[in-house]
Amino acid sequence: MKAYNDTFFAPQLFINSGVYDISFYQNAFNAKELRRWNNDDGSLHVAELSVNGALFHVHEDKPAAGLLSPSRNNGTTALIGLFVPDVDACMEQALAAGATLISKATSYDYGYRQGEIKDPFGHVWLIEMKI
Repeated sequence: MKAYNDTFFAPQLFINSGVYDISFYQNAFNAKELRRWNNDDGSLHVAELSVNGALFHVHEDKPAAGLLSPSRNNGTTALIGLFVPDVDACMEQALAAGATLISKATSYDYGYRQGEIKDPFGHVWLIEMKI
């Protein structure tokens, strides 16, 4: 098997169709929108974003393929871990941008400080750092 030096994860977050504004990610995590494809009505089809070089995509849901937004799936099916230099500052910024607090930041004896938020589209984020 060929070794892939450029291997990395790029999660695809599915949101309801008909969404125009995904600025939450820029406001909450300082994400940069790298590319975007819109539908004919101007709503989002897919956007590629980056948080300090970590890529992820936001995509309108595809019910026929079983790729659903959390609101159509009775909740999210994945927890997105985001390592940051300052968990408390990141969570505060995300909450100010419209996230919902699930669990406040706590330091654990296994060496991580972690807290959970839910973004406005229903995805759960574990904001974490090594301590």
